[in-house]
Amino acid sequence: MTNGISPFLTGFALSAALIMAIGAQNLFVLRQGLKREHVGAIVLFCGGADALLIAAGVGGVGAVLAAIPQLTKALAFAGAAFLGWYGVKALRRMAAPDAMVVAGGGGLTLGRAIAATAGFTFLNPHVYLDTVLLMGAAGSAQPADLRPLFVAGAVTASFAWFAALGYGARLLAPLFARPAAWRVLDALVGATMLALAGSLALRAIL
Repeated sequence: MTNGISPFLTGFALSAALIMAIGAQNLFVLRQGLKREHVGAIVLFCGGADALLIAAGVGGVGAVLAAIPQLTKALAFAGAAFLGWYGVKALRRMAAPDAMVVAGGGGLTLGRAIAATAGFTFLNPHVYLDTVLLMGAAGSAQPADLRPLFVAGAVTASFAWFAALGYGARLLAPLFARPAAWRVLDALVGATMLALAGSLALRAIL
């Protein structure tokens, strides 16, 4: 029992440290949580995607990806284009007074919400660097029989974080009852997305 706790906690702590950084995916989950749109499906998708990538990394896929730098460069360009598009969209939304309503019509359909979540998840090279390569290397360092516990700890942290972010966002609902708060959030989202897009494009070019 004692030997099994350490890999679980190691996976949990490392995953939590990597996933809590402010990024495109987290901001999207936060915004959907504030709007209370398809939160459960988005949380399950994000957690499930992390589980798949982490397990793949620990299983050895990370070593394969590390040997294909062209794939990382292609993902960087695709991610830059996607984040740039969403960043511009957020800034345009900020300038539209009728887009500041939390509830009501005009929201994303489930299909579009999942498609956007997939974009933020799989078109971000940092996801592969963190979950597949870094988590994969850390998990592979564990004894073979304890690696499933490492993966379980990492996946638990991922699901816990996205659930807390998506469902905990409603605690901020009183603040976001004011259009000005949505303008600030969309300004933050837009600026962050464009900055990340520029960073990805620059990294791919260099």
